[in-house]
Amino acid sequence: MPLSEQEQRLLDEMERSLYHGDADFVASVGRVRTGVNYTAVVGGVLLGLAGVAVLLLGVVLQAWIVGVVGFAVMFAGVLVAVGNPRRRMPRVLRRRSPLLDRLTARWDRRRRA
Repeated sequence: MPLSEQEQRLLDEMERSLYHGDADFVASVGRVRTGVNYTAVVGGVLLGLAGVAVLLLGVVLQAWIVGVVGFAVMFAGVLVAVGNPRRRMPRVLRRRSPLLDRLTARWDRRRRA
């Protein structure tokens, strides 16, 4: 069901106010993950391998609690390896780029026209 003209105008007005009022939020939501944090990947793989070793130890010892701990360690390794790199990035490196500012300004001009 398409929006009425009044609903469409209201939606456009809400988008404009969001873009102008909270530009940092819009930039952070639209940001694309660009790089791989190799330190986190290597640490996650090593943690996962340690989890496999603990899991196998639990199977050999027939201790289910050791197996559960091994599985938890493996899961933590996966989370470290594929986690969000921005969370670990220093705040100084999270600044917006001039290119993004220019593209945002161009988008706003285009939307107004």
